[in-house]
Parts: sequence; structure tokens; C-alpha cells
Amino acid sequence: MKRWLTLSLLLATVVAMGLRCPRLGQRPMHNDEAVNALKFRQLWERGEYRYDPKEHHGPSLAYATLAAERLTDAPDFDHLTEARLRFVTVVFGVGLVLLLPLTADGLGRRAVAWAAVFTAVSPAMVFYSRYYIHEMLLVFFTFLMMVASWHYWRSRKIGWALLAGAAIGLMAATKETFVITLGSAGLALFLNQIWNRLLDASKPPASVPRLRPGHLAAAFAVWLAVAALLFSSFFTNASGPLDSLRTYGPWLNRAGGDSPHIHPWDFYLHRLVYFHAGKGPMWSEALILMLGIIGAGAGFVRKGLGDGNASFVRFVALYTLLLTAVYSLLAYKTPWCLLSFWHGFILLAGVGAAVLVHTVRRPFARIALTILFLAGAGQLAAQAWQASHDYSADPGNPYVYVQTAPDILNLVDQVTALAEFSPEGHRMVVKVMADEGDYWPLPWYLRRFERIGWWAEMPPDPWAPVMIVSAKFGAALDEKKTHRMVGIFALRPGVFFELYVDAGLWRDYMAKRPAKTD
Repeated sequence: MKRWLTLSLLLATVVAMGLRCPRLGQRPMHNDEAVNALKFRQLWERGEYRYDPKEHHGPSLAYATLAAERLTDAPDFDHLTEARLRFVTVVFGVGLVLLLPLTADGLGRRAVAWAAVFTAVSPAMVFYSRYYIHEMLLVFFTFLMMVASWHYWRSRKIGWALLAGAAIGLMAATKETFVITLGSAGLALFLNQIWNRLLDASKPPASVPRLRPGHLAAAFAVWLAVAALLFSSFFTNASGPLDSLRTYGPWLNRAGGDSPHIHPWDFYLHRLVYFHAGKGPMWSEALILMLGIIGAGAGFVRKGLGDGNASFVRFVALYTLLLTAVYSLLAYKTPWCLLSFWHGFILLAGVGAAVLVHTVRRPFARIALTILFLAGAGQLAAQAWQASHDYSADPGNPYVYVQTAPDILNLVDQVTALAEFSPEGHRMVVKVMADEGDYWPLPWYLRRFERIGWWAEMPPDPWAPVMIVSAKFGAALDEKKTHRMVGIFALRPGVFFELYVDAGLWRDYMAKRPAKTD
């Protein structure tokens, strides 16, 4: 059985890498990815990171990127690629598979194998593993906290308690929503203990000593130390730890409805269970949801779990349901937030698949059911590939949200080509005029330009060799004939830029540019 489990985990890891790694740089950078990349620039080039309590998220992503780039001999920031940045989150996404063996005595070995398969192929998990945002780190550190806490609960060894404390500190330094995760886990633990004592009459094994307050205090100290170390940017930003508390004012306002990202309660489930837009394909991860519900039920009825632990499965079920309820009820929603509770459903789906296969007595039927679930996993893998490649920037993809249009890369290529023909090269003056929320991720793509300016409205003197102007400004900067508008480019649905170029520079470019070949 152990060899079979090892082989299953190895294959799941290979599949996870195969779905997450190819063509990481293909999709244009999302706004949030570009912001995170330029936040990392501060750390990479100046050795400093300033946590902003009003915007963005915690420093763990930047420091994880710093570690990765130092280990891999990264180039200068101007030559850093989208693929290199996104590989950081790929590592954490694949790490969810690698942590699973530590739950073999909780979920059960068969359930772990199935959970590894579903983690590897879940379209949501694959798609957002390829996103340079904080969410995958939060899910990984949460699972690490869960694994370490489970082993401490079973063994009472202080090492596990300290690891759990460190994991919570990393959660805190990743994203403010960690409090929702921690609150749901705490309430799930409380409810599970009531169930154990009143309904199951379950007790810890006699060989396991009682909880030690000293161990819990040490874990809490490690939690605070890790969070303080990262928020203070290794003692270079004294206000960081306090800012990590001040941040809940702005974020509570957003959660209450002061945000453009307000959606109905079924926003997440609509994307996960059944999503079909226009002429695009149909998307569904209903198989995981169905098996997850079966797995949760098995934890409560204590049947078919094999070598799994009913109490642990019940805890995961309660935690997942509570977290799903909270995220569904909050008015503020962005689709990547679903990963926190969806990972719980994936763990339970592993239990559900193992329970169904285990309870079928006839060998032929068991093989048939296994093949059926593997076929379902294959179909999920196909969706994951489509979502990450063919539909990576298409609104018909349920996981695409306020995504940058591929057309913006044509604008970037045009400006870069003009710089090659300008005598000033990347010191050529470029002016960008658009609302701040409208021009991202251009600061990432135009990072090599040394003399670039950004205006939220038309300045008194807009003139420059190259001007990138929001179409909604109606600038008409070509009326004086000193400049030419050489194209209109889509940034996002409904957001367009006009590109104006000095007439002389454009003539030189058109005269000297290489002829196109068929």
C-alpha cells in the first residue's frame, strides 16, 4: 500500500507540474500581478519593503520571490520575466500535493492519493497557481498549519506546535483574510470537540498526554515573531507590525460593500459548479464538490473511512463549510478567494472517492469506479489546460477576472520598437495619461523606460515623443499635425488607449523598420 501511495503521489506531482509550468509567460500580466512585481522591485533593488495597510497584501510573496531569485541567479529586474515570477506561485501550488502524505493518518492513505489527483488537476488550483498573487501562498501556509496542528494534537511534540505557529505567522504575513481562515478553523475545532464528546464519545488515546499550555504559548510566540519579522522587513520598517493591525479598517470597509468587487452570494459556486458564457466551453468542477459532500458525510457517519480518522475528516468538513459560508456571505468577492475553501473540498473529495471505491465489494465494480473517477480527473485536467492556455485571458473562462487583454502587448511592442529607432533609446520620454486604475499593468511592461511619466488627467503640457492616452479623454493630440495617432489598443474590456507618436520619429521608424516577410 505504501508503494502504491508513493507512486500515486509521484504521478500526481508530475501531472501538477505538467499543467502548471508550460508557457507561464503567455498570459498578459493582470493588474495585481504587475503591482506585486513592482513591490518586489523595491525589495530586489533597494533591499526594502514597506507594507501598505491601505492597499495590496503582506510581504511573504515578495520575500519568497527574493529567495527564489537569489537561489536561481536571477537577471536584473528589467530582464526579469513573467514566467520567473509566476514560477514562485507554481512551487506553492505543487507544494499542496507534497504536503498531503503528512495527512495519511487523518484522511487515510487512499484518500490522500485521490486528494493528490484532484489537487493536481483542479482547474481553479492550476489557473491560480500560475498567477503571481498571494492566494496560493495563503492556501499552502494554511494547509501547513493544519498538518502541523494535527500532528501536534496526536503527539503533543513541541516541534509540531512551533511549526504550526510559524505557519500562522506566514499566513498573517501573506493576506489579511487569514483571520477568516483562522476563525473558521477555531470554530470548527470547537464544534468538532463537542461532536466527539457528546455524540461519538470519542477520546484521545490514553498514550497521548494533555495539551501543554507552555507549548501553546511557544507556538503563539513563534506566530508573532514570524509575522513581526516579515512586516518589519527584518527590522527595517518599524511601523510595519502596527500597520498590519491598522489594515483592518480599510479592509473591513471593502468587505462591507465599499468596493467595485461586490457580487451575490453564489458568485463562487457559479464559477465552480457550472459556468458557460457566450460561445465558449462549459466549465464545471462539480465532480469535486459532489465527492467532497460524500467525504464530509462519511466523517459524520464514520463509515467507509478505512484507515482515515473520523474526527480529522469531520474537522476538515466543518472548517470547509464554515469558510465557504463566510466567503459566500461577504459582499466583497474576487474569484481567487475561493481557493481557501475549495482546497478543503478537494481534501474531502479525496475522502469521498476513497469511500466510494472502498465500499464497493465486487472487484470489477471497484475497478470500473476507479476508472470513472480517473476519467473525471482527466476531464478536469483538460479544463485546466484550456483555462491556462486557450482561454487564459478570455472572459468566457470562469477564473478570468478584470484580465488584461492580449492586445496591450501589441502596444508595448510598438513603444519598444520606437525606442529602438529613437536616438535616446530607453531614455526616450514617454507620457502616459489615464486614471491610475486604468493604466496598470503598463508600469510593469514599460519598466525599462527611464523617463516615463504618469498622469491621472491631461496635463497642461502633454507633449512628448510618445504619448499613451486613455481613449475616454478624447485627447485628439494629432490635430496640430506634430504627432500622429498610430493605433488604438485595448487594455481591458471597455478600456482603450490611443498611441500618439512624434511625426518625425514615426517617419524615421516607418522608413527604417525591417520589411515584413511572409
